[in-house]
Amino acid sequence: MKPNVYVTGCASDFCNQGTRATARDDALHQGRGNPLRLPWRFAFLLLVMLCSVISVSAAAPQATAPVPCSGCWHPALNTSWQWQLTGKIDQSFNVSMYDIDMFDNSASVVRELHNAGRVVICYIDAGTWENWRPDAKKFPPSVLGKNNGWPGERWLDIRQLSILEPIMQARINLCKSKGFDGVEFDNVDGYSNNTGFPLTYNDQIAYNTWLANQAHANNLSVALKNDLGQVKDLLPYFDWALDEQCFQYQECNKLLPFINANKAVMEVEYKLAPSQFCAKANQMNFNSLKKHLNLGSYRVACR
Repeated sequence: MKPNVYVTGCASDFCNQGTRATARDDALHQGRGNPLRLPWRFAFLLLVMLCSVISVSAAAPQATAPVPCSGCWHPALNTSWQWQLTGKIDQSFNVSMYDIDMFDNSASVVRELHNAGRVVICYIDAGTWENWRPDAKKFPPSVLGKNNGWPGERWLDIRQLSILEPIMQARINLCKSKGFDGVEFDNVDGYSNNTGFPLTYNDQIAYNTWLANQAHANNLSVALKNDLGQVKDLLPYFDWALDEQCFQYQECNKLLPFINANKAVMEVEYKLAPSQFCAKANQMNFNSLKKHLNLGSYRVACR
């Protein structure tokens, strides 16, 4: 974790008293040796340092401890899967796990997949606002930032936890009530994007760890989606990883901490042909797929 340090003054009356006392002492003893002047100044410096430490602690959101989830789904390193976020779900693939949209699919679809022996993961966008979602009006304008490149989507100000947490908690509850086994939170790397907000590394850590802990509190397995720059800090909180285009952008080594921790990596390429990445993906023990960008039913598995 890279702490963000802010230089701030001390606004408390206690610190101001130290300032006033030092000024009064100097006025009364101008140019004269005074045994009280050094202790006052020393005390004042200590107070300023103390207030600065308190200010830094308040400014940098702190991650809480991981919530354990022994009953959650923990996929094996070699796990077959399908990722479909658009269109009617094609249930014909003989895979261990399906990752599908939480809002667009009913509990009956989840039951059908369960009856076929599939683990079912719900997709939830936790980092951007989507204007077509049924709860879109619950997001006030103050938390909506810049467009993220997709129509109808805007980055969220993840610092405003008092607003976002109840909304995301309701989504997690809905995921659980529909019978899903886990959750994929999307767009959880806003701090490294042009969101319109001055999001920091620690802001993202605080938000992502809260999401993971809430999923585990509901006995839901949780995937870390992309966010490669925070893998080492977030590894204890997430059960597996889902990444897009790491071979295209030559950053797959950043996912190896998951493999080394015996946690599965699901990976997708859109532009590369299977011949350009599958051999390397299998060598790295990734569960890689070739998909179309619209994330329909089309699927080519590397293994």
